[in-house]
Amino acid sequence: MIAYDPRRPDVVADPYPALGRLREEDPVHWSAILGGWVLTRYADVRASLADPRLSADRITPFLARQASTAGESIQALLRDVGLWVVFNDPPVHTRLRNALGRAFTARTIETRRARIAAIVDALLDRAAAAGEMDLIRDFAYPLPVAVIGDLLGVPTGDHEQLKAWSDDLAGFIGSAPGSSAKYERAARGVAEMRDYFRRVVAHRRAAPADDLVTALLAAGERGEGLSESELIASCVLLLFAGHETTTNLIGNGALALLRHPDQAKAWRENRGLAASAVEELLRYDGPTPAMVRVAREDLRIGGREIARGDRLFLMINAANRDPAQFAEPDRLDLGRADNRHLAFGHGIHFCLGAPLARLEGQLALPALLARFPALRPRGDAPEWLDSLVFRGMRSLPVALG
Repeated sequence: MIAYDPRRPDVVADPYPALGRLREEDPVHWSAILGGWVLTRYADVRASLADPRLSADRITPFLARQASTAGESIQALLRDVGLWVVFNDPPVHTRLRNALGRAFTARTIETRRARIAAIVDALLDRAAAAGEMDLIRDFAYPLPVAVIGDLLGVPTGDHEQLKAWSDDLAGFIGSAPGSSAKYERAARGVAEMRDYFRRVVAHRRAAPADDLVTALLAAGERGEGLSESELIASCVLLLFAGHETTTNLIGNGALALLRHPDQAKAWRENRGLAASAVEELLRYDGPTPAMVRVAREDLRIGGREIARGDRLFLMINAANRDPAQFAEPDRLDLGRADNRHLAFGHGIHFCLGAPLARLEGQLALPALLARFPALRPRGDAPEWLDSLVFRGMRSLPVALG
């Protein structure tokens, strides 16, 4: 029997050998450690992401299990997070997604291109002046926070406080069940963010601006919008997910390029690779390594009997290294053609913010390579997040030349 333990430090740092063995020997694997099924083949993961028999709502059953012991703050946390579009199924998911999509348009994203490029240049200027940087702290994190903050109308001076609250929430969303203290921190963080965005919404009602909150309020006035609670919960989600995923996309992508200098050189010499390069980096070591689903009914996957109520861990990054789908999947190739990866999910749960994350990656990474052609890691091995649903680093010190 395969002993797959995602908590082991070597697996956290490099999950792909363990996931590859699972994919080859036990592709629908029961994990006692995770308390659910681990799926690693591309075909199974892709089909499961679009399977209506599998639910994205893992908050409702979790709340039901916690109801008898959890305090009011924890229950409030679960109710707030349960309003997020990513934890809902159709028809609620469809209604929430459509309302957000009418505000979060391709045009809205494209109009931010110049602003994103200016933030990238400012961050690189600051690093050049300092002579060194931590690529996560000084570049991969502040860029998406500034971009999503600007979209939501959040003042620059509030970014650090919002980041602190968001980090507390990440300890709940992105890791295995743990201490009550972790839940309490997340509950406080969400409560503070909820109060913060309630004030933002009230201010935008009185003084509309060119931001997402104003657009969502305008949609509501046309009868197309969200309830007040859904609007505030969606602002929290956009702030949280809007920087977490993009930070990890840029950080993981930069590390992959540092480890593959031939590919960095190719992109440096051909800026036209931007679109295919970001797709390949998403496939190679994406920021969303897994998505969790709950079986609505008994079903069968890969010859295994899945019971109603069972949790399934759909290992996105394992699927994106499946040799049945990709030629030489462990090789980084920025010019790879027909890259049908699953990095932001698939079907009804495709990530709303994926185009914005892609644009930030397409602008940030080539600018980094061009500004610092001798960029290299500095010091010890990267410190990875201990998370099943976020693949990223806490720190990546680099030398600029």
